[in-house]
Amino acid sequence: MRRISRIAGWLLLSWIVLTVSAVLLMRWIDPLTSAFMVRERIVASTSKPQYAVRQRWVDAKDISPQMKLAVIASEDQTFPDHYGFDFKSIDKALDERESGRRVRGASTISQQVAKNLFLWSGKSWIRKGLEAYFTVLIETLWPKERILEVYLNIAEFGKGVFGVGVASETYFKKPAVRLNTYDAALLAAVLPNPKRLRANAPSRYVRSRQEWIVGQMRGLGGTALLKRLD
Repeated sequence: MRRISRIAGWLLLSWIVLTVSAVLLMRWIDPLTSAFMVRERIVASTSKPQYAVRQRWVDAKDISPQMKLAVIASEDQTFPDHYGFDFKSIDKALDERESGRRVRGASTISQQVAKNLFLWSGKSWIRKGLEAYFTVLIETLWPKERILEVYLNIAEFGKGVFGVGVASETYFKKPAVRLNTYDAALLAAVLPNPKRLRANAPSRYVRSRQEWIVGQMRGLGGTALLKRLD
């Protein structure tokens, strides 16, 4: 039993060193892909008809401030202030689940980066535990600006469309740095379900969500909010 315990301890320590090192390196080295992109490439290659999965990295300085603000306004308005988890939103989600109402999303941008970059979709306690672990690492080892940069480069904006660089070129025929308020809000509007919600053929719901996001962007004080990420 002692030998088994030592082996388990060394395996756990090795895994911690490996994961901490990988996350730390990604503070400066752009990830080549993500767990979600790998899964999507497998799905795309086995689908009939097949489709391409596209992603192109865009540095933070080449992403419109409006796009950064739009995803904060739509996905995580406490992003500049929290340390990875929005406990008020989590409490609300738990209350909704207990009352039988539709459960709202409570994941922060940091949690979504952890999940999309390293993990798989699902609702198991194991996955949620790993998500929390990687979220803590990301929040500890990366500045907020880096977290937002990685998020915008690995988020899915449509079928086979990953990252704001490809999304901007695909839907608006312009680079990400030139996205205006309404372009950015439209892209952010499809993030909850990019397989069903379409930026290139927005439904009435997507348009209403776009307008709501624009209002939230203004209510947060505009792009001045981004100074708090420094």
